[in-house]
Amino acid sequence: MAMKKMGVSLVVMVVLTVFVAVELPHMAEAVTCSPAALSSCMGAISSSAPPSSECCQKLKEQKPCLCGYLKNPSLRQYVNSPGAKKVVSSCGIPFPTC
Repeated sequence: MAMKKMGVSLVVMVVLTVFVAVELPHMAEAVTCSPAALSSCMGAISSSAPPSSECCQKLKEQKPCLCGYLKNPSLRQYVNSPGAKKVVSSCGIPFPTC
């Protein structure tokens, strides 16, 4: 009986280890949506200057938030502007279809 309990404990430990290894990276990917995080993109959005690497990095981090920004009446005009679309494209990010 003790051998059976040890086997069950080992299986539970392996399952938990796999769960943590699979789930922790996804938890670390959670992003706080903050339009202010994209402030480094303003110069490129409002001019013909190419976006900086910082802008592209922040845009990639905020990618899960873009649909929310498009749905927000206060932000829609900025996110949907030709300059913003140019920056998104220059950074290699597909424009969201929400």
